[in-house]
Amino acid sequence: GACPNRMDPPVSHILANNIESIELAEGPFDVTVQGAMGASVKVNTLEPTGEFSGDMNLGLGGWDYRKLSTWLTGGMGDFRFALSLSTESAGQYEDGSGNDFAQQQDDYTASHPSAKGMAYKPQYRELDSYTKSTMMGKIYWDITDEQTLKVSYTANRSEDVLYPNTPMDADYDDSDLFDSEWEIRNLSAWSDKLTLHYFHTEVDHPMSNRYRLSSNTKGVIKHWLTTEVDGGRIENALHIGEHSIVAGADYSLRNWDGKYYKNDNPFSASRYHSIYDVDTEGVGVYIKDRFQSGAFVWDIGGRYDHISIDTPRAGDAEPQYDLFSANIMLHYAMNDELKLFAGIGSGNRVPDGKELYYRNKMGIMIGNDKLDAVQNYEIDAGFEYASNAMALKFKAFYNYLQDDILYNSTAQTIMGKKYGRYENMDAWIYGIQIDGSYTIDDSLYVDASLTWMQGEKKDPLTGQSDTDLPEIPPLRFIAGINYLPDAYTTLRAEVQTSARWDRIDSDNGEQELGGWGVLNLNINRKIGEHFEITAGIDNLFDKDYIVSNTYKDLTLVTGGDQTMLLHEPGRYAYVNLRYKF
Repeated sequence: GACPNRMDPPVSHILANNIESIELAEGPFDVTVQGAMGASVKVNTLEPTGEFSGDMNLGLGGWDYRKLSTWLTGGMGDFRFALSLSTESAGQYEDGSGNDFAQQQDDYTASHPSAKGMAYKPQYRELDSYTKSTMMGKIYWDITDEQTLKVSYTANRSEDVLYPNTPMDADYDDSDLFDSEWEIRNLSAWSDKLTLHYFHTEVDHPMSNRYRLSSNTKGVIKHWLTTEVDGGRIENALHIGEHSIVAGADYSLRNWDGKYYKNDNPFSASRYHSIYDVDTEGVGVYIKDRFQSGAFVWDIGGRYDHISIDTPRAGDAEPQYDLFSANIMLHYAMNDELKLFAGIGSGNRVPDGKELYYRNKMGIMIGNDKLDAVQNYEIDAGFEYASNAMALKFKAFYNYLQDDILYNSTAQTIMGKKYGRYENMDAWIYGIQIDGSYTIDDSLYVDASLTWMQGEKKDPLTGQSDTDLPEIPPLRFIAGINYLPDAYTTLRAEVQTSARWDRIDSDNGEQELGGWGVLNLNINRKIGEHFEITAGIDNLFDKDYIVSNTYKDLTLVTGGDQTMLLHEPGRYAYVNLRYKF
């Protein structure tokens, strides 16, 4: 993503209807990617098949939500292809009290009049919340029985994306993702599969206050950010006896640039750049092995990275990092139903261009170019139980974060850098996770999950007293009951709940949030061989609740000492009709 305010997280550039599967490796146990400090998430998109097939989807929902998408795939000889197209838009949702985006702003500015400039202008109060069109195309060429070349391109085009509790909205948010992979199987006795991978991504993300009252007095302020990444990987997989070994090397170069404009004219030179043409270049090598010894299954891995960060701004440091990570995980099968596991691992990440160099519109340094990389040392342990009727997984975890990177809203000088707001501080996180399901009979089963964690800084940040770690959500619980009256119908009722969020980093802007619970209902029905309909209601009882907190690492609407909280959607009904051929 390009936005330093996280308006466009990576998953926002991947459309849900294009997703085949998601691989989640919890903890620092994936050495195949740099930065997998707490987990790695790999999203696999749909792949072309040799047979001509596809689907068309029409989605409708509350608050004028509309989506039309199609997926086509087929093949000819040694070639397979796929094409996905979609377009969607939505109005402003209403929270459980019936307030849309503009009305939520009204509620906040009524008690915080100094923030009235952040409200929408009268002529823009009823804008749609976004419009988005996407295209994904893939071509696979089976060069031989043992070689396949895969090429894909994805384009996302979003316009007028509203963010009511931030000072700006996205004028547009465009991304282009190119990916290629050459897979060679059974190359030799030392290579079961050799993979050569190259990718290139671009994101263009200008945001401005042109819809806000503040543009009447301050002019149209635009913060225009772009980012590009080029990267590649060479990876070899082989089996030697009981060992499944994967070894590889990867490279990436990310450029990140941000500029300020007023009425389409650049700010003065000293205040022009928010992030000044920052290059983050990394080279890494890794190896992992999985093998079985009796009832024990071992996973071990290691990784080394050299990362350098450069910027043309005179006087800013250009740090380099040499990083090591490793892990070992042991699985032990006590019997056919019960398995124990325990592991220890370390992962790391380097500070990004925002944390190192970011400057606000006044030219004040927010970043801290003396930051160290973060190193996570983690211990996981638990068990998995599976029988014909029940599945249960329990995991406890402990993380020690060496040199965690945290935002300090108090300090004016950190590590000798005036106005720097980011600081390294050791911290720890610990918690438990429970997931399970129980089959009552052939037509009825229940499932549930619970997550609880706590986080604490080793010491308060400079000039502060709070040791609570920010962005540590409270206890969450989800439970669902699923009823399958026949082979064509699935009904689900799901409860999502959260405890009160009262362990907060109050020194850095977090607020206490009340606990909440919502009920969601869903039905899926297959009609013949080609049609499928899905309908549901989220938040059936129209609860007014808040999920996202206000950590000051984000730039949010603030009037006085309290930041604007964004309320979640109220009761939302939807229906999706799918035609498969």
